[in-house]
Amino acid sequence: MAHFAQIIDGFVAQVIVVSNDDCPDPAPDNEAQGQAFIASIGLTGEWVQTSYHASFRYNYAGIGYTWNSGAQAFYPPQPYPSWTLDDDYQWQPPVPYPDDGGDYVWDETELEWVLFN
Repeated sequence: MAHFAQIIDGFVAQVIVVSNDDCPDPAPDNEAQGQAFIASIGLTGEWVQTSYHASFRYNYAGIGYTWNSGAQAFYPPQPYPSWTLDDDYQWQPPVPYPDDGGDYVWDETELEWVLFN
């Protein structure tokens, strides 16, 4: 199965699945086949292939994700204002997650991880 994201104004509006019968070449080489199939069933607009396993385009596209066409990357909405996007299109906190085995939640006011339990 191939997955395609509809892009509107740089954001993912929806994600659909296209059968391997309609998109037979291996991903990501089958993007044009999938786009042709999508057009043939009457869906208009910009459709970009996404990888369910994030093997290309950095992340699997979800509704509300950003599409950076220059970088060929999907990435999720910013979880907190203090977090920054890294070179792999993952949001990173200003302080690394503690590695002591505890369960933590991010406190944006204090800019720190707080023990959950």
